[in-house]
Amino acid sequence: MVIKLNDIMSVPDKTIEEDVALTFDSIPVRGFDCSIVEATPFHLSLTNLNEDKCHIKGSMSMKLAVPCDRCLTDVIRDIEIDYDEVFNVSDAEDNHDLDDVSYIREYQLDLKMLIYEEVTLSLPMKILCKEDCLGICPVCGKNRNVEACGCNQSVPDPRMADALDMINDFFKEV
Repeated sequence: MVIKLNDIMSVPDKTIEEDVALTFDSIPVRGFDCSIVEATPFHLSLTNLNEDKCHIKGSMSMKLAVPCDRCLTDVIRDIEIDYDEVFNVSDAEDNHDLDDVSYIREYQLDLKMLIYEEVTLSLPMKILCKEDCLGICPVCGKNRNVEACGCNQSVPDPRMADALDMINDFFKEV
């Protein structure tokens, strides 16, 4: 989903508005391909402000299925994107507007990358299916929210590992 900015930058004070339907059905988030459950088209507005400056506005809403950080069950998150930035899109070497932007290169706007960055920034650091999620058992791998597994969950203090090994070896010999 690449939008060529050459068309708009060639005509001063020109504005292009269009609704762009998503051509992808998932977004990579934290190492998972998260499904887009529902999405409105991305309403995009591009305006040439002259002198190689382009005003980019966009908005959309989506529902994204993101895995819970503890049990990996999908959690539906509502995402609202309201984007509004002005960029100097010239190829000049002293142009620092585009240094930290990965979605504009050589008069081309990569809409998928823009949406990806906005989604990534809008998600919280920790996503849980419920506040008291028990997660996955580290021993057997069962989802502890669904069923109790009965595995030994005690984690020995690593500083005492050598002493515990010596005690266990002693009782094996007796």
